[in-house]
Amino acid sequence: MIFPRFNPNSFWSLQAACDIYGARCPAPPLGLITLAALLPRDWNIRLVNRNAEVLDPADLAWADIVMTGGMMPQRVDSLEVIRMAQAQGKPVVVGGPDVMSSPELFEHADFLVIGEAEGVIGQFVEAWAAGARRGRFEAEKFKTDITASPIPRFDLLDFGHYLFVGVQFSRGCPFNCEFCDIIELFGRVPRSKAVPQMLAELQALYDAGYRGHVDFVDDNLIGNKKALKQFLPALEAWQKSNGYPFMFSTEASINLADDAELLDMLRRANFFAIFVGIESPDSATLVSTRKKQNTRRSLAESVHRIHAAGMMVIAGFIVGFDTEELRVAETMIECIEATDIPVCMVGLLTALPSTQLTRRLEKEGRLLPFADESRGDQCTAGLNFVTRRPRIDILRDYRAILEATYRPAAYFERVRRSGLNLRRPSHPVTARPVVSARDRNTLLRLMWRMTVTHPFLARYFWRTFIDIARHNPAALETVVIQITLYLHLGPFAKSVAAEIDRQIASLERELLSQPPVQGAGVLQRAV
Repeated sequence: MIFPRFNPNSFWSLQAACDIYGARCPAPPLGLITLAALLPRDWNIRLVNRNAEVLDPADLAWADIVMTGGMMPQRVDSLEVIRMAQAQGKPVVVGGPDVMSSPELFEHADFLVIGEAEGVIGQFVEAWAAGARRGRFEAEKFKTDITASPIPRFDLLDFGHYLFVGVQFSRGCPFNCEFCDIIELFGRVPRSKAVPQMLAELQALYDAGYRGHVDFVDDNLIGNKKALKQFLPALEAWQKSNGYPFMFSTEASINLADDAELLDMLRRANFFAIFVGIESPDSATLVSTRKKQNTRRSLAESVHRIHAAGMMVIAGFIVGFDTEELRVAETMIECIEATDIPVCMVGLLTALPSTQLTRRLEKEGRLLPFADESRGDQCTAGLNFVTRRPRIDILRDYRAILEATYRPAAYFERVRRSGLNLRRPSHPVTARPVVSARDRNTLLRLMWRMTVTHPFLARYFWRTFIDIARHNPAALETVVIQITLYLHLGPFAKSVAAEIDRQIASLERELLSQPPVQGAGVLQRAV
């Protein structure tokens, strides 16, 4: 099993944070280690994560078959892995989200497994055992019973390579956002694991020796609130009986803030971070893109309620919607400041394969091909369609948002304000030392980077660190995580801004080279 490299310089590569914590990459391939558990027990499996280790030619020579696949930002290396394996005469099985969305790009692989593995991998195994050396196997969409999903093969992992480890409770999301591919891949009726099943998975992770950050990779953890509220008390009891070995993060919709009981349950189970898709502060834009769950509310008040429950919010924002107005940069910056969210993934709208947005743009004749699949992510490779507003204006707004959001003074002030409001639980028992040797060394490396390596950050770091240590020490661990992330996000924002500057300059040259066109509107559309 080979997990392909992610494109370099992605928002989520977090390389500087990995260096601080002594890790090689953020997270292991949950999909592949789950697949490994679905395969026959007498199969001898090796896992190579190309984000963390080198693929030795001897591994390919050893193998009877190679399994690979991943997400769209891994496409370039997925194709390279297929090439490398086939060059050595090894049959290749490819699957995963990118194959589900764009199977036509992987037709040259020997086997395609399309869909959720639990619903189809048995057919592949039978075909392989019968002597087949090519084939295509497709699971029925949205029908896989994930209560039959096995405990992932955590034994295949070297935990020291990773910042955190992922698990999954549910798949799918009940909402209908036009730009989202999750509902196209996994459906709008969330399917959840059974409570004993999920606890057994966490117990296996614990028994394998892992402690620390565990991410629930669910598309929307609160998609099925009833199932989640049945699970969380059992999770809290398990955490308590094992000395709170894990701190959890996940992704959820903003309506989480409306449920005080659920917020408290997450807090007691030791969730510390929630990724929320805010996308835009403009209600008209949210309605037009069918993200109505974010309307009829104060975004700032909603985020502050999550902070008050002890969980930091990481937010996604998107620039490039058809309904955006001229003040989009100003209003988005105001929203980010009002919500006190330090870590903001601001990206350009991207028409992903097999989404409602892509189908609409195709019908309107506005869809463009991806210009460069090797780019990091939608932060630089978005806007793959003819925009309503002049493209150059969208890029200028996007750059302004990035610059304002990741100025050191602005970022650290949001960390400080949100940190003062984080009401982290104080668990009386912990399976981890209050300050482990790894934690101590991590903190010392962070202090050195913030003070010596990057002296221009020293005053922001120390003001924030001391203020939280004095006034809300329970939140200090979470605040240190946010500070550490800046070592990646600050330089990343600058590199994205430089790429956007290149795109703007190219559009300006194109504009200057055009012959005069009668009517400003026509000229704008040309740009």
